[in-house]
Amino acid sequence: MLAGQISSGTWMLALIPLAACSLRMQPKEMPKPDPSQPVLKKAVPRPVYRWAHLDTLVLEGGRVLQLYPAPPAVYERLPAPEWLQTAATAEAEENDLDIAAEERRRLKTAGPRVRRTGRTLLLQPAKGAPLRFVDNPAEDYEANIAYEYVATLPSIRHWLLSVHLYEGGYYLLVNQQTGRRTQVWSPPAVAPDGRHFVCGNSDVLARYEPSGLQVWEVEAAGLRMLWQRQTEWGLNQPRWLDNRTILFGQDYFDNGDVDTRVMRLAVVP
Repeated sequence: MLAGQISSGTWMLALIPLAACSLRMQPKEMPKPDPSQPVLKKAVPRPVYRWAHLDTLVLEGGRVLQLYPAPPAVYERLPAPEWLQTAATAEAEENDLDIAAEERRRLKTAGPRVRRTGRTLLLQPAKGAPLRFVDNPAEDYEANIAYEYVATLPSIRHWLLSVHLYEGGYYLLVNQQTGRRTQVWSPPAVAPDGRHFVCGNSDVLARYEPSGLQVWEVEAAGLRMLWQRQTEWGLNQPRWLDNRTILFGQDYFDNGDVDTRVMRLAVVP
């Protein structure tokens, strides 16, 4: 009798629904943070490098030169010839600099082979007749021109002239032996061994003159340009780190303004 009651009770219990049970998986309870432990910060993604297009220089034929950032302190310690510091007279009108007075000061130490008579600058090479460079202050855009003696460069045996046009200008190197003229973008920065020089220019705002770099070799017969490259960024005040490598200021646009950083570039193989 008792067994029958137990069996019957067991069958009745099986019919009672178990409200506390569920077929769904219950979410795992997360542990509460321990206030004694330091809070970990979320990882911040590294900013995207935006200047990759400024770090390479592609020459004709596909040769690629790599540019590298350089310490400004190292650049400031490198020697800069006087003509690189004072020859930027293309901007003299804006800086209230008296070009004629500056030239008269330079002519005092230029020697007897360089002199000025009125509007004419006279250079006497070792061979041949004197060279005459005549200023023309005409209002005509095409005809206006002025020549300014800048320096004598004994390491490459040339005179340096600045040529001022109605807008913009360029520089001339005149061979002291033959009188041969070579047009360059800027005053040359000569390597310590005197075998090469570079001409770097920056005119990223007005764009009257080309921005970029020229590399020249000094030979017994004269000057030979190894390569030149115009760039979207400007290159100013190059200085030689050794006989192969230069440091310079790279001018580039950033947020509507021009910024500058010091870069290193091997220009001679």
